[in-house]
Amino acid sequence: MSMTPQHLSPAAQQESDTLKSPLLSIKDLSVAFHQGDGSVTVVDKISFDIAHNETLALVGESGSGKSMTAHAIMKLLPYPVAHHPSGSVRFEGDELLHNSQRQMQRLRGHRIGMIFQEPMTALNPLHTVEKQLAEVLRLHSDLRQSALRAKVIELLHKVQIQEPEKRLKAYPHELSGGQRQRVMIAMALANEPRLLIADEPTTALDVTVQREILGLLQSLQQEMGMAILLITHDLGVVQHMADRVAVMHQGKLIELQDCQTLFSAPQHDYTRTLLNSHPKGDVLAPYDESVETLLETKQLSVSFPLNKPLFGKPTRFVHAVKNISLQLRVGHTLGVVGESGSGKSTLAMAILRLLDARGEITFQKQNLHKLSERKLRPLRKHMQVVFQDPFASLSPRMTAAEIIAEGLTVHSELGYGSREQAVIKVMEEVGLVAADRHRYPHEFSGGQRQRIAIARALVLNPKLLILDEPTSALDRAVQVQVIDLLRDLQRTRGLTYLFISHDLNVVKALSHQVLVMKDGEMIEYGDANKVLVKPQKAYTQRLLQASFLN
Repeated sequence: MSMTPQHLSPAAQQESDTLKSPLLSIKDLSVAFHQGDGSVTVVDKISFDIAHNETLALVGESGSGKSMTAHAIMKLLPYPVAHHPSGSVRFEGDELLHNSQRQMQRLRGHRIGMIFQEPMTALNPLHTVEKQLAEVLRLHSDLRQSALRAKVIELLHKVQIQEPEKRLKAYPHELSGGQRQRVMIAMALANEPRLLIADEPTTALDVTVQREILGLLQSLQQEMGMAILLITHDLGVVQHMADRVAVMHQGKLIELQDCQTLFSAPQHDYTRTLLNSHPKGDVLAPYDESVETLLETKQLSVSFPLNKPLFGKPTRFVHAVKNISLQLRVGHTLGVVGESGSGKSTLAMAILRLLDARGEITFQKQNLHKLSERKLRPLRKHMQVVFQDPFASLSPRMTAAEIIAEGLTVHSELGYGSREQAVIKVMEEVGLVAADRHRYPHEFSGGQRQRIAIARALVLNPKLLILDEPTSALDRAVQVQVIDLLRDLQRTRGLTYLFISHDLNVVKALSHQVLVMKDGEMIEYGDANKVLVKPQKAYTQRLLQASFLN
């Protein structure tokens, strides 16, 4: 016979009552920063609860206040510059905003764990995996050294790192992106927290690794009975993971629904815009074999030495790119997809002759391998590149105008006035306000910075644009804007793109052909509609299954 509430023991009744009350309760929370004589509010009176064992997704564009909310819960904001004009954050009934830093230190990593967006930044590059995990355990337990090591190995097993004993002495740079993220998860879960805050935990990961990490989080949640606050701009991840969804816009919480209701019947106009913000449409025109070939590679290979003896030549190599042959026609886009370490970026750098390679590279009917650096230099302005992270690729000491005009000073003899006019023209072409050209990169949004990077490449009127993960660091709505911009530029300028991405939705929206790479090898290559709709190889099928392509 099942127990009715009145037959429960006092301890069981107390536990039952605890589970009925929210694990985390946020009421009218505001976050503001002192600025001069006033203050700027970045989170404005938001309220939501998280139940025990529940996953609540907090979604919105960059600057909407998602991460600020998470940092407020953990009291990780730069106080006293940051302050709370209003609000309450109660965790298991305790008011956190009134806690001292000492009290919060006992709470962090113990009752509340946190996974940060970029593990390479969050992990200490000078400490081994074992030391970093042991430190988290040591702060909240009395385990001796031998027991600490055993617990570290157990945690690495739990997050499915292969042969964890061999990884104890590894440093973060010696691990793959997925392995680093698993170490971050192990650190966050080391002391079995009741709440896990996951701040964009899969943004920088490939689709296959992303699926593995999400599956791992779900299984650990069930095993440990914890709640998850998932902060993300990836709606595919939300649909896969969340019980309920809270939507933030410009610091306000504008909608809170269970996941199914939000996706099927969103109430707010902004939510509808967010749900519709994914790359749509097909390429401008179908693949045309009659069009002239701009770029061709034959048996292109790149190797890096694993040993560097004092005398003689290296004897061991890693083969990063293996015998890649491809053709890219004028005005077309070749999408290059694959996991991290598959050789995508190495292939691009070899084509640009920025890495030594074997094989042939033909660009505009000229064999690049036969050209000296002096003869190659005039061709470089016709082959430009846009990198993944615009904040890292733009000099913080230069204005937007100086960044965009830099190539003109190298590859042209234009005077100052002509360069200024060229900068104004290309900024307007990519949707930037020319009057902002004297501002610095940190004064622009992520999407605007990527437009500056595109303008820098376009100002030289290139024939070929190599785009290395140009949208992966951007919100979904901004991604759509950049993809639409690239499509318009291809139509108006007749540009040819080599487009590297792990986001198959983006690849599908832009590419005429697709090249699938794994471990440096070409797995599948051909018409985008065939490769992405009816892939022939098992690896390509696995990539598609792992993505949230629809």
